[in-house]
Amino acid sequence: MTLLAVERIKLFTTRSPLWCTIAALAITIGFAALIAGVDDKNLPTIASTQFGYSFGLVVIMVMATLAVTTEYRFGTIRATFQAIPNRTAALLAKTTVVALFAGVIGLASSFASVGIAKLIRPSADLSINTAFEWRAVAGVGLIYATAAIMSVAVGTLVRHSAGAVSLILVWSQVVEGLVQLIPKIGDDIHQWMPFYVANKFLTGDPDPTSRLATEGPPASDAVLSPWGALAYFVGVALVLLVIANIAANKRDA
Repeated sequence: MTLLAVERIKLFTTRSPLWCTIAALAITIGFAALIAGVDDKNLPTIASTQFGYSFGLVVIMVMATLAVTTEYRFGTIRATFQAIPNRTAALLAKTTVVALFAGVIGLASSFASVGIAKLIRPSADLSINTAFEWRAVAGVGLIYATAAIMSVAVGTLVRHSAGAVSLILVWSQVVEGLVQLIPKIGDDIHQWMPFYVANKFLTGDPDPTSRLATEGPPASDAVLSPWGALAYFVGVALVLLVIANIAANKRDA
């Protein structure tokens, strides 16, 4: 508990988490409000209220990465490892705090997006009843938390802010899409890309809304079931965390 308290203090005494939280909430809720207010022909759906989810996810991954790389940049990680010789415990405490915080932001942004859409278009049926609707909204918190674990792991491995942030963003926003261009095997590989699979958890069957392709997170045809997709995404994050932990214990701070 002491380690968690220490990491909580370190996280909330810097400005980047505050600004990233504001940015993530503003982007996701803003998109929900924009779609609800601009589209006069169609009422907002649960799926469309989550259109800004991926943009907020980018901000959260940046925040999680900086939570580690900033310590390496200013050398405070050395003091941490001197005070806590068990580097594994220190890394797990940081990961836990950052992931929980990211999950809370995800839940706040997704439910607030539904709320703002309902406020703007009161006639829209935005009740959360089905398994799909619960995954589409509450599931955002799980995806944000897992992505934060990945980002902490990448930050620990790379240790430089620019390099780590670039890597995590280029992979999630560019590389996974470009994989499809590989002749013959591109589509098969793409179905196993982590963030593409994560979208299956949020958008996978059953989707009773019959939503347009432009509504909500990109639909995924990954071969796994929605909950299998979440398990796969979490598994990838944990593998990265284990690798990062091994590297942190072997390298000098």
